[in-house]
Amino acid sequence: MSTNWRISSFNGALLAAYFIPTWTILAYRIMEAPIHSFYERPNVAVAFFASDYLQFAAAGMVRTAWLLALARMTVVAFFAIFLVLLCRPSIRKAGGCNEALAIALGLGSLICFAMMLMASYVHEAEAMRLHATELLMLLGTAIVLLVERPAEAKSAEAAQEPLQELTASTAPAPQ
Repeated sequence: MSTNWRISSFNGALLAAYFIPTWTILAYRIMEAPIHSFYERPNVAVAFFASDYLQFAAAGMVRTAWLLALARMTVVAFFAIFLVLLCRPSIRKAGGCNEALAIALGLGSLICFAMMLMASYVHEAEAMRLHATELLMLLGTAIVLLVERPAEAKSAEAAQEPLQELTASTAPAPQ
């Protein structure tokens, strides 16, 4: 069994398994029909906030919808980069995929937090629960990533010491 998986890497892979398909589908629906999909449950908080508080007209609503789709696709892209880097054992052991995960977590948390606040302003309880749940998932992984110690790189000398001790103990004693 492989023991070189870190908790943050495994947790990040699980988050990517949720966010990549979900946010890609939502972004695709916005690209396909911006106004119609903008008023679906995951996006309704931004739509109501933009129309009620910012008083955007139709063109402004379309631009806001596309901006939301672009932001979600950016997070999806960083999660995808994280998964690609995670597949290489040498990068995974060294923690080289943590930067892509951290960017995805940061941007995703910012988007979810903003959408949660917007849902709170427009009194959309179901949308607020959805965005709060996504925010908590992202923040939980971010905390694990921050608390988890970096992988210790073994030097060549430290790796050779057990071999030298083993050969010294099996060598015949001089007479």
